[in-house]
Amino acid sequence: MLAIVPSHKMDWQPHTKSMTIGALASHLAEMPFMIALALQYPRWDFSDSPYPAKEMDHADALLDRLDFAVKEAKTALDQSSDDILEEPWSLGAGDVTYMEMSRWEAVRHAFGQNAHHRAQLQVCLRLLDIPVPGPYGPSADEMGG
Repeated sequence: MLAIVPSHKMDWQPHTKSMTIGALASHLAEMPFMIALALQYPRWDFSDSPYPAKEMDHADALLDRLDFAVKEAKTALDQSSDDILEEPWSLGAGDVTYMEMSRWEAVRHAFGQNAHHRAQLQVCLRLLDIPVPGPYGPSADEMGG
């Protein structure tokens, strides 16, 4: 779905309270970093992140960032051991903590966030009349529906 995000619609949003499609797609492209961060650091601090957000204004940039984030997640998984999974992990910014959980829960949370934001992106693309691929099998667009 990242490959079909239109660069001329990056500022589009379905509602004023919603993220823009560019922010949503960028967030989705960077989601695998959460796995790397959960395994490599006891806290992901947005005010001092080892993976600062990157500007992505077209599909190729989104795909490049996704490839990089997946590579980082795979490296972290390869370098980790099961014994760290019960250790605490947190997400926050400076003195503010948004969530606290074990490292394994943070990895699971990243997968849940991935599915959630993929679904949001699919709805946004549909609202823009862009045919979408099926996430778990053929979509109605791919089946000619």
